[in-house]
Amino acid sequence: MITVENRGSYANVNGLKMYYEVHGQGRPLFLLPGAVSGVSTAFGSLIPLLAADRQVIALEFQGYGHTADIPERPLSYEQWADDVIALLQALDIKNADFFGYSTGAGVALQIAMRQPELVGKLILASCTFNSSGRHPQLSGLESLLTPEGLKGTPYETEYLSTAPQSEDWPKHLAKVTAFNKVIQDWPVDDIRNIKAPALIIAGDADIVQPEHVVELYRLLGGGSLGELSMPVSQLAILPGTMHTALTTKTDLLMAMIPGFLE
Repeated sequence: MITVENRGSYANVNGLKMYYEVHGQGRPLFLLPGAVSGVSTAFGSLIPLLAADRQVIALEFQGYGHTADIPERPLSYEQWADDVIALLQALDIKNADFFGYSTGAGVALQIAMRQPELVGKLILASCTFNSSGRHPQLSGLESLLTPEGLKGTPYETEYLSTAPQSEDWPKHLAKVTAFNKVIQDWPVDDIRNIKAPALIIAGDADIVQPEHVVELYRLLGGGSLGELSMPVSQLAILPGTMHTALTTKTDLLMAMIPGFLE
């Protein structure tokens, strides 16, 4: 296990030079960011709080932030999951907890389905397992995934200041747009077979529909009557919270995450 704080390292995994940061000490908690996000925009306000009693390992996927793209390799949940699994192997970590946000939550779910022995506990924020779970108005938001639509946003600022080839911003957004158009339809039985306890989190004004969030909660062992048998997983809907603000709700998140992980 890594014990030295290291803010800015790279690991060679699957032909990728993957960027990751290590903060704090203790049991490892991997932070997996969302679409168009690097470490800072996805988890910047949470890392100091989570790292108080955990070893937080925050990473950036292919083409995101400090991690350079592989032009000929499409973006996919499955490939990102393979990359994260390879990173665990490179760091000699046999088992860890995972906090995935948005796209990163889907990656965490993929890891739990395919390599369950690697996963202790799951925190899945704004997670879908089927395209039908996305908000029907999401297409209006995705139309802003252009250099013009994101001009002046923290996402543009982060990419331009961290990417190895900042001029690739338009190409990166085009790949993200193509990734978002791929139909997501994961077998419910594969999800139901996951044994790791999960904390499922969503905003009440999220890009994921509330019904889908509850369905995922039930698939992961939630929904029993607590007085008779407490469910292995937990569910939280954050009030007054849209998708892009979810990981900034530090007071709400820190009121539930440490207890769940312990």
